[in-house]
Amino acid sequence: MPSSPRPPLRCPLCGAALKPMGGTADAAREALVCGSGHSFDAAKQGYYNLLVGKGTVFESDTAEMVAARYAFLDGGHYRPLADALAAAVVSGITSGEAFTVLDSGTGTGHYLRVVLDALQRTTNSCTAVALDISKFALRRAARLNPEAISLVCDVWQPLPVADAAIDAITVIFAPRNAAEFARVLRPGGRLVVVTPRAGHLAAIAVQAGMLSIEDDKDARLAESLSPHFVAEYTRDLDIQMVLTPSELADLAFMGPAGHHLDRLTIAAKIGSGDVSPQVEARFRLTVFGLAPSAQ
Repeated sequence: MPSSPRPPLRCPLCGAALKPMGGTADAAREALVCGSGHSFDAAKQGYYNLLVGKGTVFESDTAEMVAARYAFLDGGHYRPLADALAAAVVSGITSGEAFTVLDSGTGTGHYLRVVLDALQRTTNSCTAVALDISKFALRRAARLNPEAISLVCDVWQPLPVADAAIDAITVIFAPRNAAEFARVLRPGGRLVVVTPRAGHLAAIAVQAGMLSIEDDKDARLAESLSPHFVAEYTRDLDIQMVLTPSELADLAFMGPAGHHLDRLTIAAKIGSGDVSPQVEARFRLTVFGLAPSAQ
């Protein structure tokens, strides 16, 4: 966990300011407490579980899915996407400014790692909040990004972040709570969303049982963020990859297909067909600003 000042958080139970308890021998394991006495201990891996209430209907990624994602992303196959994401976040920052980023649906933390490295080269001070519904993902993300504060929470519930506390929000293939994003984003801040485009991973999609990309995905994205956000610009990015059978299986299993097929089944599906090792990933990066009515 970071030793630098943490971004302002709020208690998921009462909404009061949530701060480190202080005074412990290990600052990286300090409990988070609010003025009402609600307390959240740090897991030994360095993240906090802020899930409260009856839980979420959203299905979190399993440990096996997370392991596949970590292996694939650690191979650097999507590094061009991470670089494009980081460039969108740091674009327009005046050197030396303090900056806070929220990575919603951080997963294994690989994308946030590249964003933080770029921010650390650009600013004198940067802080980060990493959110995910999967404790298995945050175990890895907290190790990869120890300077971020990693929180298990449900994005469909009020976010445990103070109003207007965030300069940039990144969302890569994850759900988007437009109203909460608008609440925590500072005026002039940006929301950077990455979505797949038509033809994404088409070479293995059918054999691996992967979901198809809807034709109206862009329109649905804009509608889901309205009236809180307006699109400022988009960038399309294609990545050509030559993958081993194991990497192909990891790529398919780490996504939504992993919720209804196990990795061995996916690997067998890929191995039983004439699947080319050449795969093209197609992404669209969209930068949104707060709508005038939301500022």
